[in-house]
Amino acid sequence: MGITVRYRASRNRWVVTESGERGRYQRTFIAEKEARQFATKREAELNDAQFNGLMGRQERRTFMEGLLRWVDEYDTNSQGASIRAVARWFDENAQDVLLGQEVLDAARSMQKDMRRKRLSQSTINNRTQVVKRVLSLAYREWDWLDQPLDGKLRKPTPKNERHVYLTAGDIRRLVEAVPEEYPEERRIITLAALTGLRRGELLSLDPGNIQGGRIVLRPGQTKSGKARVVPLPEDGAALVANLPFASDAHQLRKAFEAARRAIKRDDLRFHDLRHTYASLLAEAGEVMTTVQALLGHSSLVVTSRYAHMFDSRLDQVAGRLPKLCDQIATREEGVEGLGSVRH
Repeated sequence: MGITVRYRASRNRWVVTESGERGRYQRTFIAEKEARQFATKREAELNDAQFNGLMGRQERRTFMEGLLRWVDEYDTNSQGASIRAVARWFDENAQDVLLGQEVLDAARSMQKDMRRKRLSQSTINNRTQVVKRVLSLAYREWDWLDQPLDGKLRKPTPKNERHVYLTAGDIRRLVEAVPEEYPEERRIITLAALTGLRRGELLSLDPGNIQGGRIVLRPGQTKSGKARVVPLPEDGAALVANLPFASDAHQLRKAFEAARRAIKRDDLRFHDLRHTYASLLAEAGEVMTTVQALLGHSSLVVTSRYAHMFDSRLDQVAGRLPKLCDQIATREEGVEGLGSVRH
């Protein structure tokens, strides 16, 4: 058990770390003086607690402590941009807010702030998910909360849903249009269309994710924080032969934008490849629950944005039902007989 104070240059913050039987906890400060004052105060509190026999009492932790612990213990690359944005907002508006109802109130204020700035609902939802993830871990894994709170934060369905889907021919033209100087990015774009993985998930892949012809995503790599398994097509092995990809979000964006310009489709977005994967699954005859599992959606409500793709399969259901209406049941006099019934 002990308390240490150190400077973390990557975040330009002073970090106070407390280690004990219940685990390791951290709190960050901008100024060294504040960090050392907190460390001194905390040491005195621990000594008093030990003397008075109060060590079993659960201490309340701050949201920023939870956020830092999540980043330290999990692979959060796929949510890096959203995590940084949430960290900045809490650092500026609710730095010392404690885990509990206070975090819910702060998160709702953050949502209102983003709506005032006219950010898209998808962006708001992505940042809200960061708060929900910290609250979930605080209750389910770290024992920092006495009750689950993540379910109390809502993420409305975005009103700006896109319905842009590429055909197999469109995908081939897009991939072929990627400039020669971006061979790694060509592999990523192709894999995105064949697996529906998000950009962050693709860039976080490593050799350990490839198991038996499948991509097995770990909880820290996915947006939902849950593991996901996505099958690789037969010709997909070469795309994941040398992981991790020697690329980043900036290089991938440059390659994708160059390719879409070349095929005169400036309306395309990288995320449309994920929507295209869903459409290809529907065309292949997969049911909506399968699409939900492969895309990693939290519920069928999210997957329902693709419901129109399954309409043709619904129409086929009637043709598979047994023939119950024969000529006797539908002959004219039978109908007249029913009409003569009085109530």
